[in-house]
Amino acid sequence: MLVISIGCVAGWSSPILGQTLGDPAKARMQEMTRREIQLNNISEKGPPNDPKRAQAMMDQVSEDFHRILTRHNELVRAIDANQSLDYKFIAEATSEIRRRSVRLQSSLKLERLEASANDQKTESHLGGMETKDQMILLCKQIEAFVKNPIIEKPGIVDAQALEKARKDLQSVVEISDVMKKQADKRIH
Repeated sequence: MLVISIGCVAGWSSPILGQTLGDPAKARMQEMTRREIQLNNISEKGPPNDPKRAQAMMDQVSEDFHRILTRHNELVRAIDANQSLDYKFIAEATSEIRRRSVRLQSSLKLERLEASANDQKTESHLGGMETKDQMILLCKQIEAFVKNPIIEKPGIVDAQALEKARKDLQSVVEISDVMKKQADKRIH
């Protein structure tokens, strides 16, 4: 299921590269993902997965991925604008990025394998940074996740790339969570 979901995600990573939604490469990727789902349904033990459920999951992964990329692009524009920061926008954007990243972790089976003290380290590390620097760090983590070979080229089996994708996505969750909390404090 991970390969299928990642294949789905890779097909929709094209907006970060400036491609349009009517891209023939995207259509080929979507078709390949559908075929992978069909093959997986045949090869798994037990009754095949419900095609409607599989399609709903693909659609949800696609929507989450698109919205994360959209918010990423909005953050980049806010950084480049050289204007005062809109903390309400930052709180909304980071909240959505976190929520959708957590859902992607679950859908793509990229949850953190073990809890660690990283959450506190991330919060203390980010606490000493300027908000724009935090925004840049978050954008870089999103880009690192999107450009991971597991995401870019579905079907690749690489334990190191899989672990890096897991860590990158977890980092997106942690950074966006800290930024949301800090932006909320500045709003109130």
